[in-house]
Amino acid sequence: MYDGVSATSGTQPVVVVTGASAGVGRAVAVAFARRGWSVGLIARGRDRLESASREVERAGGRAIVLQADVSDAEALEAAAAQVVGAFGRIDFWVNSAMVTVYAPVAAISPEEVKRVTEVTYLGQVYGTLAALQHMRRRNRGTIVQIGSALAYRSIPLQSAYCAAKAAVRGFTDSLRSELLHERSRIRLTMVQLPAVNTPQFAWARSHLPQRLQPVPPIHNPAPVAEAIVRAAIEAPRELWVGGPTIQAVLGNMAAPRVLDRLMARRAWTGQMTGEAAYPRPDNLFEAPAGDPGAEGRFGEQSRSRVFSISETSARILIAAFALSSAAGLTALGYRFGVDRRRHAPTRRLPEREQAARLVG
Repeated sequence: MYDGVSATSGTQPVVVVTGASAGVGRAVAVAFARRGWSVGLIARGRDRLESASREVERAGGRAIVLQADVSDAEALEAAAAQVVGAFGRIDFWVNSAMVTVYAPVAAISPEEVKRVTEVTYLGQVYGTLAALQHMRRRNRGTIVQIGSALAYRSIPLQSAYCAAKAAVRGFTDSLRSELLHERSRIRLTMVQLPAVNTPQFAWARSHLPQRLQPVPPIHNPAPVAEAIVRAAIEAPRELWVGGPTIQAVLGNMAAPRVLDRLMARRAWTGQMTGEAAYPRPDNLFEAPAGDPGAEGRFGEQSRSRVFSISETSARILIAAFALSSAAGLTALGYRFGVDRRRHAPTRRLPEREQAARLVG
């Protein structure tokens, strides 16, 4: 059972994925297709959308191509209406589209900051609003926000992107409270991702002197996509994917200043390969040519498995560890106190006081 839609009744779930022509979005679309779902594919590049559509259908799903820029709210509303017209409803909506700029803050133009914000933050807001229009009519559905460890722990050289992901988290938390207040059956989940081997590092806008890379360790898109499908089906409050994400979130909660200094030392060079950069088209304002698919050029360095845990489960484990540690320390302190009293030397009374006690 997927949010009220039975996968065995002949009525397959319908999912819409933004940013579906490449990277994580494409891997997610194919992961849903392997389960026989109907998939609405939203992105800017028509050729890559058509290629993604063929891949979805080869994997066993049905596809509809929806060319749109997620920074255009009206275009997303129209795309949602097309999905409903083709498949009858929207059960799941995955907001995955993103762009970024690699540069120190002083080197970023206002236009670049605006564009990253429009796509990476407002694109998720507009996608959510478009999905809600149709989900509210049935009082059911699941919206999945694709976040990042950087929504909790910002790093240097991607200030606009980090800010956008943090904004998505703030928007999502607010909406979640509103849905709870309304007693809505619409579910909302956010998936915080680690570094993933996607084509973005070949076409993201960069003002850096060296070629880009994900901050290691790097993960393949396919297992990450499976974690996102899990989040869509189970709808945890948040799903933290990958050990680095869990470390970043918890580390920033425990010792943010330590991580500030760590990021200053390691994240700067960790985002560059050491190879000299060269002029190339980027995807900030226009969709670049070509069809790289879901994966980037770091396949040999990428992990084929990824661990994930819900935020709630992580917090329970942390609380249990803290309580057990506190109990252990308390018991140790008690034993230490008993031992001290047991082995403490007996105070010898002065002779006159001893005599007085005997007489009394």
